[in-house]
Amino acid sequence: MAGELTITPFLSDALVILGAAGIVIPVFARFRVTPIIGFILIGVLVGPFGLGSLVPRIPWLEHITITNPEALTPFADFGIVLLLFAIGLELSFNRLWQMRKLVFGLGALELLIIGSSLAAFLGFAGLLDWTAALALGFALAFSSTAIVLPISGTRTPVGRAALSMLLFEDIMIVPIIFILGALAPNAQGEGWEGLIETLWQGGLVIAVLLVVGRVALPRLFAQAARTKSPELFLAASLLVVIGSSLATALVGLSPIVGALIAGLLIAETEYHTEVELIMEPFKGLALGVFLITIGMSINLFDIGTQIGTIAMAVVGVLVFKALVTGILLRLMGARRGTAAETGVLMASPSETTLIVLAAATSALVVDLETAQFWQTVTAIGLTVTPLLAKLGRVLARQVDGVAEHTAISDSDAPRTIIVGGGRVGRLIADMMHTHAKPYVMIDTNPDLIANAKRDGYNATFGDAARGDALVKLSVETAPAVVLTMDEPVLAQRLVSKLRDAYPDLLIVARARDTDHAAAMYRAGASHAVPETLESSLQLSEAVLVDIGVAMGPVIASIHAKRDEYREQLEREGGLSEKPMLRTSNLATGA
Repeated sequence: MAGELTITPFLSDALVILGAAGIVIPVFARFRVTPIIGFILIGVLVGPFGLGSLVPRIPWLEHITITNPEALTPFADFGIVLLLFAIGLELSFNRLWQMRKLVFGLGALELLIIGSSLAAFLGFAGLLDWTAALALGFALAFSSTAIVLPISGTRTPVGRAALSMLLFEDIMIVPIIFILGALAPNAQGEGWEGLIETLWQGGLVIAVLLVVGRVALPRLFAQAARTKSPELFLAASLLVVIGSSLATALVGLSPIVGALIAGLLIAETEYHTEVELIMEPFKGLALGVFLITIGMSINLFDIGTQIGTIAMAVVGVLVFKALVTGILLRLMGARRGTAAETGVLMASPSETTLIVLAAATSALVVDLETAQFWQTVTAIGLTVTPLLAKLGRVLARQVDGVAEHTAISDSDAPRTIIVGGGRVGRLIADMMHTHAKPYVMIDTNPDLIANAKRDGYNATFGDAARGDALVKLSVETAPAVVLTMDEPVLAQRLVSKLRDAYPDLLIVARARDTDHAAAMYRAGASHAVPETLESSLQLSEAVLVDIGVAMGPVIASIHAKRDEYREQLEREGGLSEKPMLRTSNLATGA
């Protein structure tokens, strides 16, 4: 009959996934637990080793289980692609160039030392032959880009260290898989020849993407912006990321390389913030699908029969990787807390481990039973990664000696929240103290917090951009939130997040210049103070008065210039009225 709806397996699976997302995210947010664990547990529950195993006996369970786990793989892969695209948007070519020593120094050492050490242990212990030991050792050396970076971010010291190692690992996926092909029992050099061919073709494709992208992308997004159509902007974004990923995949490189390049190219344009915001829901849902597929690979029955062996394998891999990574970071000059937290966070295996294991199995380098055992170990390691992140933060605060300042205490008294404990934050805190206004200062740098506490400031450790840190500081009753950090993208995101959650909150933000101030106003800031403008006006006032111009005309001209910039901000920021540009010492406090 026309219009009759047929419930296909694909539609049934889609309903299960969307229903899981609708349940997991609110419930786990309510209990302040990362939804990463929730999605993995949902995968265990609705997968073939959970309720799916009961479908032959209880047929109606088919409607609340995943009937075809393999069909979800493309969507899970797309989640990884979107994640690398988002990472590229947060970076820039300049920042990536500045990180080259970390990527090719720390990243290379971490992968080489962990991979070769695990291979040596498996080989000398007689657990595997040397070819299989090499494959498994380097497979386990990978860490999860999909789970680690959403937890750590890319701006903190931990995030930068993790990003550098994960970027190198992502680069090395293709060479390692080709080498496995060359090590296969029946290989006759095809792997090495294929690797050389892929490298020169891949280099050519990357060069073309960089040249064409720099020329075409600004024009493409300018046209999309002129239409004022969010749908067209989304279509252009998806076109770029999928096109770049396919281009690199066609020549044998990983599609995530193309996605990263696409993000880097868009990051160089003025449209990167809009692209990032519009792609965020898709990235989150696609990553949720990926995490569900990880959960579906966990066979609770197998774990029950080998629980002792699996537990020893999981603990052994986690402890060894954490120690090696932490020691390497300390040797390269990282703080003890950063080294400890990053080491623990990077300890679990990766989704890439599963890819390398599959390649090694198809090449007959690793037998099927061994691969299945280590796939279970990997899935458990991925599941506990959020718990490792919490453990790492606790350990970092202990080794840095600031544990007594880490708890973000609740307070009933309304107080202004100052985000950032540098000189700007301290200056604002001084003025709040002078006028007897309660405040609390929050920062992610334990050294800044320890020094501030020692100097008598009301300061506490926490990441305002992550989790419920501001909620614990009673942001809902705060007279104002003042953002002082010199991180434009992070500040803009935090403003947008606060404005969505608290429409009436007074948000005062430090801005680098008038362009950044306009962006901050668009994001929802009540006041944005461009430090370059105010410092320039104060310098002008000082020099004009000292060379003999009367104070009255100088002040009048300063007000006129400030009003001129107010009109510019109103025009560029798309505001309904002129913003207030108050004289501020934010620039001099930086």
